[in-house]
Amino acid sequence: MTSAAEIVRQAERDDVRSRWLLSAPALLIIFFAAIGPLFVMLAYSFMAKGDYGDVRFGEFSLDGWFSVLFQRDIFDDTIGLADAHLSIFWRSVKLSLITTIVTLALGFPTAYFIATRPPHTREVWVFLVTIPFWTNLLIRTFAMQEVIRNEGILNTVMIRLGLIDQPIQLMYTDAAILFGMVYVYLPLMVLPLYASMEKLDFRLVEAGYDLYATRLRVLWRIIIPLVRPGIVAGSILVFIPSLGAYVIPRVLGGGKSMMLGNLIELQFGAGRNWPLGAAISITLMAMVMVALLVYVRNAARSGAQHG
Repeated sequence: MTSAAEIVRQAERDDVRSRWLLSAPALLIIFFAAIGPLFVMLAYSFMAKGDYGDVRFGEFSLDGWFSVLFQRDIFDDTIGLADAHLSIFWRSVKLSLITTIVTLALGFPTAYFIATRPPHTREVWVFLVTIPFWTNLLIRTFAMQEVIRNEGILNTVMIRLGLIDQPIQLMYTDAAILFGMVYVYLPLMVLPLYASMEKLDFRLVEAGYDLYATRLRVLWRIIIPLVRPGIVAGSILVFIPSLGAYVIPRVLGGGKSMMLGNLIELQFGAGRNWPLGAAISITLMAMVMVALLVYVRNAARSGAQHG
């Protein structure tokens, strides 16, 4: 006669088996559509460069990884740092960090404003924040181009106000890329912050004021610690797509201010160096993974502190 414990264990095994069977189609799609191409890139990065932009299958080579950070002189074959690549790496990280900081500085008060509105009006404000997502990224980037170009809205307004005598050159600079990324990724910062602030117990804020705390102290000691998960989530959501941005640097930066996404596209296109492009792609993925690990560790620590 089967015991009750064996019946329970069998039911658990059947439940696990059914869950795996139900999730199998999605797992297969994820593997072949996402993980599979990454393995292809990893394999390409360890192959020799072909003569016409492909790779030489079966011929192992580390030249792709070597060229990520180093280069050989074409005359005396000496080895030196790949200054162009390092400059692009630094520009990508720098602009991504600045974009994250600026969107946080703009998104935090915006999210706080929405969270402190009456409940029946919050949905309207959130709706307004999400409207930019209705438009294609390329169209939004061209819209920013119309704002910051020499004859654009920004320069025209400043000239008419007498602030400047001639247009300021913003297009095809790092500042143009920064403007574009802040504009495009700002909603990705506002929404996680709002989700955290909506759950905030504002009675704690009132208690802080009752105990004669200043507004800055209430912000630093009460609000920010409680909405830290939203800050971290928003920062990750902004930093990761900024790091691999392609369209915005292409349109607003031109050929002068390249970022990692543009460098990768160049190697698979005009550069005809697939192993190098694959190695840079894997390097970019590793940087994203580091950012995600930081987020996971911070989220786990925050969860442990709040029970």
